[in-house]
Amino acid sequence: MLKGKVIVLGVTGGIAVYKAVELLRLLTKAGAQVHVVMTRAAIEFVAPLTFQTLSGNPVHLELFNLISEQEIGHISLAERADLFLIAPATANFVGKVAAGLADDLLTTTVMATKAPVLIAPAMNVNMYHNPIYQENEERLKRHGYLFVPPACGMLACGYEGEGKLPDPTVILEEAIAALTPKRLSGRRVLVTAGPTLEEIDPVRYISNHSSGKMGYAIARQARLRGAEVTLVTGPTALSVPCGVKVIRVESALQMRDAVVKAVEETDIVIKAAAVADYRPKLRAGMKVKKNAAELAIELEKNPDILSEIGARKGNRVLVGFAAETQDLLGNAKSKLEKKNLDMVVANDVSQVGAGFNVDTNIVKMLFADGRVEELPIMGKDEVAGIILDRVEELAKGKG
Repeated sequence: MLKGKVIVLGVTGGIAVYKAVELLRLLTKAGAQVHVVMTRAAIEFVAPLTFQTLSGNPVHLELFNLISEQEIGHISLAERADLFLIAPATANFVGKVAAGLADDLLTTTVMATKAPVLIAPAMNVNMYHNPIYQENEERLKRHGYLFVPPACGMLACGYEGEGKLPDPTVILEEAIAALTPKRLSGRRVLVTAGPTLEEIDPVRYISNHSSGKMGYAIARQARLRGAEVTLVTGPTALSVPCGVKVIRVESALQMRDAVVKAVEETDIVIKAAAVADYRPKLRAGMKVKKNAAELAIELEKNPDILSEIGARKGNRVLVGFAAETQDLLGNAKSKLEKKNLDMVVANDVSQVGAGFNVDTNIVKMLFADGRVEELPIMGKDEVAGIILDRVEELAKGKG
């Protein structure tokens, strides 16, 4: 998602500099061209050669160095950058930028750029909560600077609390978000994901093979585009995407209650969860012992959440999913019409690369106006992006 992007990675002095090395590796792996600017204090912790080797570009250290005979260093970097990312950022750096000071290469370049600036502070917990620092951060936020909140934990100084530099994967995600057009800004998106579990007894349950990967990918992409995202998820082994509100449920009844409650304040609903159609009519209070040769379990139908939302859709965009093993288009079209959907995403889970627990998908998108759009096999993040492209078009049509 960062292919072709030019990122200036500013590194200030602090023990967390070692995490900036891993962050640089992740940025380059994501396709970014990274230019590193280090302060004098930063080179006391990690040698510039480390950053130069990983970035493939010279590390910039001095204010009064020319990149070439025609280019003034800090101006050239400022103009080329798609994003400035400062990690770790000390209280000193934040204070200088907030005061408009530009007395070294990094602060001068930041002051000269028109690119987004993303700051990941790292410092002692008492420094972080110092009202002077907090005022400086708030001032920069008012001017459009972006911040990655520090993590909470044991600090190098021996204190415990807020102030740790977040994991590099979190900072990478925020960098991607900073460079993603906010076409869903102001929209409230509700996504469901994962399976539901219908208990037979305290030990056993009925479920399905859904991993939740498709729904989680949609929630992540929606958040990157600026939406306020709520994810209602059944049990999965996945990490919740950054910046997404999560509501965890287990059964179909719990999911129904969570969705009905959340949908009232939602503009777009994307139901990607694999909700169990049936549940045991009676749940045994104790483990059912294996005494008989056969065991019969009477099932009753679960509520149809998608139909219920479709009946009260109003001006919302409503998207459903159809996981089928036969007559894909016929079954998907029937679902689209019966449940009052604007769009249904259908896949044949018997196809290699389109089933559960894989990172790819092969889908057909059916629309209420009769259109059908078929996508080739691709990663679920990419599929999620295309789904949201179509959702944006549908949302515009509804005003």
